[in-house]
Amino acid sequence: MSGTFERQILAGRICLGMSFQQKVWAITARVPAGRVTTYGRIARALGTRAYRAVGRALNRNPYAPAVPCHRVVGSDGSLRGFAGGLEKKQRLLEAEGVVVTAGRVQRTCLPRRGEGVKTKAAKARAGGKRNGA
Repeated sequence: MSGTFERQILAGRICLGMSFQQKVWAITARVPAGRVTTYGRIARALGTRAYRAVGRALNRNPYAPAVPCHRVVGSDGSLRGFAGGLEKKQRLLEAEGVVVTAGRVQRTCLPRRGEGVKTKAAKARAGGKRNGA
């Protein structure tokens, strides 16, 4: 199932017909080195509040490290589940320049309000709200 859209996932593109997991992997592929995003932000980009489902999808990520699931953290910046263990997640993040103290990433590495991963649908919804639609 996951190989069907491999090229698009690795390029960070969401396509019609992708499963929820594939969309999560595609959005995660957009997170640059030295930055992180949250499970909640990925969920919102997909138009849902299912942040736990995002975590489950990342736990099954067949494209790691090209799809960098280690760059996804809790909403408070805390390191959360990682198939390779939290110590490995911390090492990977620190190797990319992310500062981790007491199990949390430094606030400057977290996405700011209005910043982060968005789908075209989410961008359209945000644009419609600004235009009074």
